Amino acid sequence: MQIDTADLLDRFLRYVQIDTRSDDRSPTTPSTPGQWDLLRLLEQEMKKLGLTDVTLTEHGYALATLPATSKRETPVIAWFAHVDTATNLPGAAKPIVHRAYDGRPIVLPDDPTQRLTPETTPFLREAVGHDIITASGTTLLGADDKSGVATVMAAVRHLLRHPEIPHGPIRICFNPDEEIARGMTKLDLAQLGAACGYTLDGSGPGEIDFETFSADAAVLEIQGVASHPGWAKDVMVNAARLAGRFLAALPPDQSPERTDGRAGFIHPLECTASSEHAKVRMILRDFERDGLAAKRALLEKLAADLRAAEPRAIITLTFTEQYRNMRYWLEQDMRPVEFAQEAVRRAGLAPKSSAIRGGTDGSNLTQRGLPAPNIFCGMHEVHSQREWVSLQDMAKAVETLVHLAQVWEEHSA
Repeated sequence: MQIDTADLLDRFLRYVQIDTRSDDRSPTTPSTPGQWDLLRLLEQEMKKLGLTDVTLTEHGYALATLPATSKRETPVIAWFAHVDTATNLPGAAKPIVHRAYDGRPIVLPDDPTQRLTPETTPFLREAVGHDIITASGTTLLGADDKSGVATVMAAVRHLLRHPEIPHGPIRICFNPDEEIARGMTKLDLAQLGAACGYTLDGSGPGEIDFETFSADAAVLEIQGVASHPGWAKDVMVNAARLAGRFLAALPPDQSPERTDGRAGFIHPLECTASSEHAKVRMILRDFERDGLAAKRALLEKLAADLRAAEPRAIITLTFTEQYRNMRYWLEQDMRPVEFAQEAVRRAGLAPKSSAIRGGTDGSNLTQRGLPAPNIFCGMHEVHSQREWVSLQDMAKAVETLVHLAQVWEEHSA
């Protein structure tokens, strides 16, 4: 299968130069205006390609339909990719294409301390000879998830240019705010109208994911007692000190920096504090419901201990459910996963799966009744200045989607 890699690369380079960093403090959806810029661009590009039912909803979901070429009654499937980038770094990349990567260290020019080497980035060993795209060293590249966006657009374009390939109707959805766990909260599944979906938000070639973390957010707020420090004895209750005591009590062996594999964690994202008021924002992650519940219970105990130690402080701890492990639902019917694995094999790759130490929009979709495994699109070192992607791996993801459309059509018989 001949994928137009020049078009694929051109799309990706254009998308990553738009700053679409999301903002979890914003009450709007999308949470930032830059996401609207990319969504409107995608809306126009989908119309230009010739897709039907192109719609940009009031909450920033760019939807369209790739009409069927098969006369068989085939289930409607959907392809998803999110337009936002992570909150921790600027999102307007200056992309650099490293043609025919030769295996030597890649030094990012705007910050030479940022280096990619096969020793520190093992996946680079598998990409020798590939065209590697990075940012310049001070921003995200945005491959998470603009490599997914470009992959979907390229697959749609390929199928439109090859109407001889039989497939059923395919719905396209580009969505905002995945990075702040709001990616699917305002998507109308009835408006989408699909029986199964696939997120393009994975890493290495051949990866098909059907297990994610379960996730909660937590916020601890402490209201102290104000006093002039010169006359504070037995009067002041210092909220900043209490927040520090709480943070020090978090078990180090349950931190992200000390866990891997199937171990979950409690991660303090941010602490703002004065002597009068403090707030600690956290995320909780575990693959199992019981493990997540245990982490909630631990935080509740630490908050109770703090109240007992200083009863004059007002201490509140609140939790917000973010998403749940999609394995709980997908394992009841593994056909969407099996069809994706077959598509990977047809693309000449070996399918592989692992438990994602993170989440995808598929977690929320699957929990809501739309099974949505996750498919690779080549991204690596995400959420860092060293983020990179292989053009050849993105092309394999495009090929996988084209085969996936055919697999669904064949099984509809």
